[in-house]
Amino acid sequence: MGSVGATLVAILALVGAPLAVVILAAAMLGFWVSDIPLTVVAIEMYRIVETPMLLALPLFTFAGYVLAESQMSSRMVALTSATLGWLPGGLAVVAFVTCAFFTAFTGASGVTIVAIGALLYPALQQGGYTERFSLGLVTTSGSLGLLLAPSLPLILYGVLVQQMDLPVQFTIQDLFLAGLMPAGLMIVLLTLYTVFTQPSAGTIAKADRPSVRSALWAMRWELPLPVVVLGGIYSGFFAVSEAAAITALYVLVVEVGLYREISGQALLRITRDAMMMVGGILLILAVSLAFTNFLVDAEVPQWLFERIQAVVTNPLTFLLLLNLILLMLGAILDIFSALVIMTPLIVPVAMQFGIHPVHLGIIFLANMQIGYFTPPVGMNLFIASYRFKKPVSELYAATLPFMAVLMLALALITYVPWLSLAWIER
Repeated sequence: MGSVGATLVAILALVGAPLAVVILAAAMLGFWVSDIPLTVVAIEMYRIVETPMLLALPLFTFAGYVLAESQMSSRMVALTSATLGWLPGGLAVVAFVTCAFFTAFTGASGVTIVAIGALLYPALQQGGYTERFSLGLVTTSGSLGLLLAPSLPLILYGVLVQQMDLPVQFTIQDLFLAGLMPAGLMIVLLTLYTVFTQPSAGTIAKADRPSVRSALWAMRWELPLPVVVLGGIYSGFFAVSEAAAITALYVLVVEVGLYREISGQALLRITRDAMMMVGGILLILAVSLAFTNFLVDAEVPQWLFERIQAVVTNPLTFLLLLNLILLMLGAILDIFSALVIMTPLIVPVAMQFGIHPVHLGIIFLANMQIGYFTPPVGMNLFIASYRFKKPVSELYAATLPFMAVLMLALALITYVPWLSLAWIER
């Protein structure tokens, strides 16, 4: 009967059943085969309400949806152009920094390409960059902010791992701190590549840059947001849930009340869309807790570790294998599904190889970031193709050089744990 049940679960997955249904079916099948009452599934799902970080997810998601709907993207481009445009390759730096912060706050790589890419793509070409280079830059920059607070995937990874009762404890703030240097490394390497390959392009003439004063004035209400929220998170002054509440309230007051860029009707639509997104995440998260409990009871991670150890005994080789698997998953799964499916399996195995769970989380998300534009089915490739009316094959060629640069960054992030752990091991 177990094999019949496994076949039914596989069929559910193949016919496109919702991920939550597939995971729940797998958990129920596992407990049933193990002669464990299925009431444990409901008990494990209920555990999600005890998660301290749970409140941060809907609040940060709501704030991100509101910011994505506002004109903040235009103001961010103007401000970064005014302050960074004088640098060699300044226009590319503007693109990298703006996209990273916008993605970090909105939590959506595709939104960044649509909202900011529409502004930067023509500007990059006017600044002297080739069309192919501009396409590749905008497409790859869309996911740069996944390692920066208050990235939703970082929070979700932390929530998932904290439910696993591991011997190594860490906070969401530790994850936020761990992402700082890896994200900065990616931006620096991309900037160096841009300057060396396009040396005569990208510097914005003073006459073409908005004045710093006017750009600052335009963002006068939004500038305190990253300073207060991120400063509070990184310093430990705010708990993450408190920072999420402050962010949501502040964004609501600024974008609806002060800038008046979002009407009451639009706000209702934004709230509905944001909460539908949150509902999907929470449902998947709840059933994944039950599935994780089954995996632990069945000692699946231990079994997996023994099988891997029979082939791979070196942690460095394990990390290489892990990167290859995660890159492939990042290209075919959305980031939330990949986190929910893989985290319960790989975290215990990685810890057996002596890999810190915070370091593993940064490796995981760095892979997912690259997977967004990994051919042939990376999501950002198709979003950029639709947005800029270009064949997907052209996007493949445009993104490959940037992927090579980010793969170098990934190698450094993977094999130099200090980049992720320096802030939390002091």
